[in-house]
Amino acid sequence: MSSSHIHWLNALHLQCFSLVMSTWVLFNISKAQAQGPVARQKALKNSVNAIFVFGDSTADPGNNNYVATIFKGNFRPYGRDFPNRVPTGRFTNGRLAYDFVASYVGIKEYVPPYLDPTLSIEELMTGVSFASAGSGFDPLTPQLSNVISLPKQLEYFKEYQKRVELVIGRKLTKKLLKNALYIVSACTNDFVVNYFTVPIRRKRYSLPDYMEFLLQQVQQFIQGLLGQGAQRIGVVGLPPMGCLPIVITLNSNNAILNRGCVDYFSSVARHHNLMLETKLNTMQSNLLDSRVRIVYIDVYGPLFDMIIQSLKFSKWIAPPPPPPPHLLLLLLLAVSYMGPFNTGKWVRSVEHVHRDR
Repeated sequence: MSSSHIHWLNALHLQCFSLVMSTWVLFNISKAQAQGPVARQKALKNSVNAIFVFGDSTADPGNNNYVATIFKGNFRPYGRDFPNRVPTGRFTNGRLAYDFVASYVGIKEYVPPYLDPTLSIEELMTGVSFASAGSGFDPLTPQLSNVISLPKQLEYFKEYQKRVELVIGRKLTKKLLKNALYIVSACTNDFVVNYFTVPIRRKRYSLPDYMEFLLQQVQQFIQGLLGQGAQRIGVVGLPPMGCLPIVITLNSNNAILNRGCVDYFSSVARHHNLMLETKLNTMQSNLLDSRVRIVYIDVYGPLFDMIIQSLKFSKWIAPPPPPPPHLLLLLLLAVSYMGPFNTGKWVRSVEHVHRDR
């Protein structure tokens, strides 16, 4: 991975951090809400005791290290800006956005992977990530890359509760879960790796119908979290998918020279985000418990602004490079599902990227 790729990832995560921070204020329902930013931050830090994260590579700090999959980030140059330059399994050069969130609210500096067998009870009690790179809401998506599905992540969360309950008791465990933050960050793979790559879902669903199908999965997952005692849930929307390096590589007329965003895929993200926000607002309005908050977190707007107005961020980013080898390998495997009409173009794109690297 080039230096420009590292700076690109760093910029993305810094931007994600800033927009996620603006969302947490919505979770603060104490009287300090109207007392200014200092009081709000203090109240938020005092009210949050743990963070639980679910999703894909945007939130996986290393769970895939313990899974038999090609979706891994435990090798260099990943982690080159992490303490001691250790590649932890995070798909970035340093910390994930949710590491910053945990630090901001005063919980811990890094959110560890739940599957790490060395975690202490103290580490568990302040929160973990169950996310798995390559996962998605569509049950087919994690099967394509042999990663941890969202329902399985929820099962791990239930297992987590039993482990903690054995140490601190049921009452304190329920209190811990009630005061925690819950982040759900997934869905990009459902479109990029699944729907637009493997024709299985396209044969069954039109694009609008597939979006509705995904929203049903989102709703089921959130209801599962609510059933486990979650009261503050943030659901992250899609990024500008047409600007993702893998999308540009596979859909550009010249994958090496023409690295511009592909607007069609970004338009799909915009449409899906509108539907997602509406769905979450409806769920919120139907809740009987006023203490529960379900919030849509917009990542599309800030990231798209950063990409289009890149001069503002010129010290941070360079044009996005071709995707890393592990994702290309997955797509080579996915090509076996495709008909002869598309296979040649996609294989040639991958070959060009490998030669360029």
